[in-house]
Amino acid sequence: MRKIWFFWLVSFLITIAVLYYQRTTGPTYPMSYQIKSDGIVVNYSFNRSATTGKDEVVKVKISDKNINGYLFWKRFKTKDDWTIIEMHHKNGELIASLPHQPPAGKLEYFVELKLNDKTIVLPESKTCVIRFKGNISIFILIPHIIAMFLALLFSTRTGMEFFNPKPNIMKFAKLTMLFIIIGGFILGPLMQYFAFGKFWTGFPIGYDLTDSKTLLAFIVWIIAFVFITKGKHPKRWALAAAIILLVIYLIPHSLLGSELDYSKIDEQKNLIENSIN
Repeated sequence: MRKIWFFWLVSFLITIAVLYYQRTTGPTYPMSYQIKSDGIVVNYSFNRSATTGKDEVVKVKISDKNINGYLFWKRFKTKDDWTIIEMHHKNGELIASLPHQPPAGKLEYFVELKLNDKTIVLPESKTCVIRFKGNISIFILIPHIIAMFLALLFSTRTGMEFFNPKPNIMKFAKLTMLFIIIGGFILGPLMQYFAFGKFWTGFPIGYDLTDSKTLLAFIVWIIAFVFITKGKHPKRWALAAAIILLVIYLIPHSLLGSELDYSKIDEQKNLIENSIN
């Protein structure tokens, strides 16, 4: 009994650790830093994900009202000139807004702070890229998160049966498959549709890495499930599939995600303008 509880504890801790890594990495999580320069302390957290339909407010925490701030932005992967917006002080912060974009639209932006002859650029080494998405109902979002959490938990727990002299692999393997299907192929496409207007943007019709790695996870577990069912080295297949799924989960979330091609929008706009003229 103690061994079983130990297996569950290890599986739970591994799952939590992987999900925490997911939470703190990837291209959609805020860039949060503190900069100290010549006695000036600047705290900022720049969002890299926003909801379309409303402008995104950019804030920099700084109490010195002698410091001026300027927000620079342009559409991502375009030859647009930088748009410069002067920021204003409000409640100990410098504030300005980015214009909202269509779903999957991205903006590239940074902030310049000026005090006399001194200039501080935020972020220091690169620009920040923010992606806009449609509003996703919590009744889809929360079950999706729970299902993907349980898929990883039961997958890891299945792999732990490798170390059990009397393994019960099939039960945990079935639960793993169930939650991969629910989270990845029912709720996942619904998330994509409400966020970006398409149910699937991964392989073989697109390059969305989140969808593609979900498909890979499903294929790996289908293969493992077949061999586990046939009784051919089930413990080895369970462990291998669990390890592969862990590696898949370690790929940052939303990497190579849906991205609006502004050049196509510009082409359509030019065609409309030319037809009117």
